[in-house]
Amino acid sequence: MEPFYFLNIYKPKGITSFDVIYKLRKILKIKKIGHSGTLDPMAEGVMQIAVGGTSRLLEYLDSDKEYIAEVKFGYFSTTLDAEGEITKTIAPKFSESELKTVIDAFKGKIIQTPPKYSAIKVNGKKLCDIARKNPDAKIEIPKREIEIYGIELLDFNNYIATIKVKCSKGTYIRTLAEDIAKKLSTDAYLTKLTRTSAGNFKIEDSIKIEDINPDKDCIPPVQALNLKQYNLDEKEFNLVKNGVQIQSKKIINNGIVMLVYMNKLVSIGEISDNKIKVKKFFNII
Repeated sequence: MEPFYFLNIYKPKGITSFDVIYKLRKILKIKKIGHSGTLDPMAEGVMQIAVGGTSRLLEYLDSDKEYIAEVKFGYFSTTLDAEGEITKTIAPKFSESELKTVIDAFKGKIIQTPPKYSAIKVNGKKLCDIARKNPDAKIEIPKREIEIYGIELLDFNNYIATIKVKCSKGTYIRTLAEDIAKKLSTDAYLTKLTRTSAGNFKIEDSIKIEDINPDKDCIPPVQALNLKQYNLDEKEFNLVKNGVQIQSKKIINNGIVMLVYMNKLVSIGEISDNKIKVKKFFNII
């Protein structure tokens, strides 16, 4: 039977997210492994890993992330982080209270332009590939709406700030640091970045790649997903198994729901007017 679980993996600095997948494939001897969000090589922290059949559930994982970023002001980096070519620019002259005021203004929904050194595709090509071949190329990068749920200054010394950010999927912390600096009439780049959580996956529970033990560290989908749960009886399970819509026995708000049988996730359903339509079925029982 195909594996069906998640892993909370700690990605160290210095390797790519694909390196993590490659290493896990060799260790677990499983080819079908995916993840919910890329971490840059200089970044470290939580990666939500889907093994086997759970790769079909990646879209249902809670995509909110939390980061701790170290930002150095008064310098510019071509990649907006420590990986790029760094030059000293406008000397910063702001106070800690001014920094806090600017940071607070970024709470809520904002429009962000992703960095040109990113994996976003424009006309079928990754921005980072275009930028590496021609750093001076003028590229129209599509803007996106993201949301900053919380942002807090943890430390500030010698124009190096440590900032905690809770944000939506698709947020670029590099760009956030740059935008904060612009409001303060200077430049900035990331010197460190740690993803401390992704949905239900917390850094204190994460496992190093070399220490992975699937029998001990696997996370069942019912624990990984932040979705409503509907427990099926045997009759309902047999209907769901055959892709048949079922009538809910209890009042549940419309939306996506986990259909659980014998304490295992067997399907993702969608409730509308107390009827549950099967969207995905997992043959694990």
